[in-house]
Amino acid sequence: MEKESIVIVSNYYPPEMGAAANRIKNLAEGLYMEGKNVTVLCPLPNYPKGSIFSNYKGKFSKKETINGIIVKRYWLYPSNSKSAVVRLFSMLSFAFTLWVAIFGFLKKRPNLFIIQSPPLFIALSGLVLSKVLRCKNVLNVSDLWPLSGMELGMLKKGQLYSLLEKVEKMNYRLADKIMGQSNEIISHINQTTNKDFLVYRNVPAYKECQPKIKNKEKLTIVYAGLLGYAQGIYKICKEIDFKKLDVEFHIYGAGMEEEDILKYLDTKETNIFFHGSKSSSVIKQEIIKYDVAMVPLRNSIYGAVPSKIFELMQLGVPILLSCKGEGAKIVLKNNLGLVNNPGCFASLEKNIIEIQKMNDTDYFNMSSNCIRQHKENYKLEYQLNKLIRFIK
Repeated sequence: MEKESIVIVSNYYPPEMGAAANRIKNLAEGLYMEGKNVTVLCPLPNYPKGSIFSNYKGKFSKKETINGIIVKRYWLYPSNSKSAVVRLFSMLSFAFTLWVAIFGFLKKRPNLFIIQSPPLFIALSGLVLSKVLRCKNVLNVSDLWPLSGMELGMLKKGQLYSLLEKVEKMNYRLADKIMGQSNEIISHINQTTNKDFLVYRNVPAYKECQPKIKNKEKLTIVYAGLLGYAQGIYKICKEIDFKKLDVEFHIYGAGMEEEDILKYLDTKETNIFFHGSKSSSVIKQEIIKYDVAMVPLRNSIYGAVPSKIFELMQLGVPILLSCKGEGAKIVLKNNLGLVNNPGCFASLEKNIIEIQKMNDTDYFNMSSNCIRQHKENYKLEYQLNKLIRFIK
């Protein structure tokens, strides 16, 4: 029997770093392990630096096979500008070059398109492409744009916001089925359209880890991920006196705030250590060395459940979460860590002190809870079983 062919359209894919790239990698490799032929359509790697990676410069397109996945990459205008207009132009450039892929599907159409949103215009382009090829599609919504952009302070109500809202609703109408990363996302979309829905969590494959024992000398905190506006790591560096707390804060990653963080560390005597960006395989081995991991959001974002929560569960690393809503409920209900409201640095400092003073038994139990939840409820194999039933 011939294998089912699935095409995934995404604005991000490794070697790019971050939750979005990891989410699509997990999905693609999971479907491949389930016996599907998987092709990913994505831009030439450029995120988060805002420039094409050196191995891909000077190319319009590049086809690769990585871990059994066919990856077709196309040119875009790269940018990590803070300007919404410039970033929009960057996304539009890939939304157009994406259509070059149609020539590879004219002889043999795929069975299904899975299309990542946001970015909205790339999702729209992928949805229309699937319709032209007369293929079924599933829209995979990880964030509610433009609502998330407004909550982050990156967008304001106006002509651009209204345009993005129209594109968002058009995408929902063009989708045959919709999956979202949280119940809040599904609830929001259900107000616009009546489709078949699935809550699909961005979780890693099952990996057995042992519960951690807290460092007896000094509490060590790690952040690993994008250094962008939404995470607000620069603000945390300025607002929390880690040296006074006698706590170490270790940062891994890259992004638009990287330069500001490095400049701040050059001028201040802190207990903050910057390690740059590492590959996904290396970073997990690094994270597991630390006592607790920080998962911050600058502002409360409706529908957002940071995927770092699930990655830290796998490693048994307790969580310091700055987030409201569904993500906070998961952490608190299962005793996976401590939670504070976004932007409330006094509460974050209080939680750091609480972990610092936590006895060995309570800390060990918290680490054990993370591993148990990963094994029993939040592993890729369980999510894939739901997805396979859904797309059938």
